[in-house]
Amino acid sequence: MLTAGHPAPPSTAPVRVFLLDDHEVVRRGVRDLLEAEPGIVVVGEAANAREALARVPAARPDVAVLDVRLGGATGGDHEGVEVCRELRAELPDLACLMLTSFDDDEALFDAIMAGAAGYVLKQIGGSDLVAAVRTVATGRSLLDPRMTDRVMARIRGSVPDPGPKAVAPGELDRLSPRELEILDLIGLGLTNRQIADRLFLAEKTVKNRVSSILGKLGVGRRVQAALIAERLREPQGTRP
Repeated sequence: MLTAGHPAPPSTAPVRVFLLDDHEVVRRGVRDLLEAEPGIVVVGEAANAREALARVPAARPDVAVLDVRLGGATGGDHEGVEVCRELRAELPDLACLMLTSFDDDEALFDAIMAGAAGYVLKQIGGSDLVAAVRTVATGRSLLDPRMTDRVMARIRGSVPDPGPKAVAPGELDRLSPRELEILDLIGLGLTNRQIADRLFLAEKTVKNRVSSILGKLGVGRRVQAALIAERLREPQGTRP
């Protein structure tokens, strides 16, 4: 019998789901929950970013449920978001549902910039998580409009943003013309792979250039560079 309120059309193929979480207990719990539902099948799982990036393309899921934070202090604050960014570059039709224990505006911002279709807390009820998977599988978004508006307001610079520091003109002078070009594309939300394709560069070259840009701007996160790029497009912003 179908779960009330979340019917799956009998004529459609099952929703294929891939799980990424560094806690085995969490993965097992989510797998058991989803596989108990009609019309949903878990086609693979991974415990870290490297495994996910290697396994997802072969598994061809419709939805990837990705833990935002992986590996504690060694895995980076929002490594799951970077996985989302890379997977979306390779598989544009993949819906990424971000799963996190923290109500974190910065992580939400990162997720939107990476192209995530949804963002839910791990405290979510089981039936709501199932509904979330079904929702993003249909191509719909599961991002609270109020939260999305707040994040987009940050991008436009209409609210104070304590994250990225103000960049002095001298720091922008340190960027080469190619680095300024890459910074602009980062601000548009492009992944390293997409930037490489756009500029006819090797992906590794773009990755190295992005690291150089972050260092020269004195910021530690790609999303901070994206905010800087957005502000440079505003009338009050200036290009060297």
